[in-house]
Amino acid sequence: MSGLRSWIARRLLLGVAQTVAVVLLVFVLTEALPGDAAVAFAGDQPDPERIAAVREAMGLDRPAHIRLGEWVGGLLHGDFGTSLASGRPVSGFLADGFGPTVLLATVTVLLLVPVGVGLGVLAARREGRFTDRLISSVTLGVYAVPEFALGVLLVTVFALRLGWFPPTAVGYGTDLLAHPAALVLPVLVLLARPVCSLSRLVRAGMIDALAAPYTAHAQRYGIPGFRVRYAHALPNALAPATQQLARTVDWLLCGVVVVEALFVIPGLGTVLMNAVADRDIPVVQGLAVVFGLATVVLNLGADLVTHRLAPRSGVAA
Repeated sequence: MSGLRSWIARRLLLGVAQTVAVVLLVFVLTEALPGDAAVAFAGDQPDPERIAAVREAMGLDRPAHIRLGEWVGGLLHGDFGTSLASGRPVSGFLADGFGPTVLLATVTVLLLVPVGVGLGVLAARREGRFTDRLISSVTLGVYAVPEFALGVLLVTVFALRLGWFPPTAVGYGTDLLAHPAALVLPVLVLLARPVCSLSRLVRAGMIDALAAPYTAHAQRYGIPGFRVRYAHALPNALAPATQQLARTVDWLLCGVVVVEALFVIPGLGTVLMNAVADRDIPVVQGLAVVFGLATVVLNLGADLVTHRLAPRSGVAA
């Protein structure tokens, strides 16, 4: 138990260090963005006095280290700053886009786990046979298709030609749960590549686990094959797949910009694109910090689950 606590403490300290690095990196990168927000907000034909007044109003005339200190102090109190374009709190933009993005991520993950794990286990049990070759070929082919191309194909076939689903989420607002038909095509696009990668990882892990000495030892003791496969082999096969699942959830929560833009979904990706177009630096910084923290937390959680499933595997070391 003390070893587990020591490992958790090390991972938490690493997470804190990663969080600090994320905050500093976000500030440095946004400072390095080309152009000047004051010039953009000063009008079409700004004069130097107007630009200077706007910079002073935005606080851009102060040294970078002072602005960094004020920004970090605000983050510690849950204050992400104020939008330069609208004057709204950045937390309001996060709240607006959080719901649609989380809904898409949740539905995708709820389908991803059973489908991806099920296909991987099925392919492993039929290793070398037609079913295994079919699943491997289809998943490899689907994984090679970019999200944008797959989305355009699905919209063309199922929305424009067949008329089964709406082509975009325009008119539905942020309450997409009340209009499930608008979720079908975006979820299929989001689901396609993660299912392929997860199923292939589970297949490889399951084949290795079934060929391991402990599996043969369990079979010699007369343990039923179902229990050997799903109580002993599957947890070890899921250890590396857990890391992939964490990366997938991180990818989903951090705003899938292409999918949200294609289907006009008002999620965090759309908020980020609008903020970049408007050079709304506080909104960009706030979103980047949220995305970075999500990555740190999800990877910590994945390491803990991996350590629990296969403590001797070294995956989460």
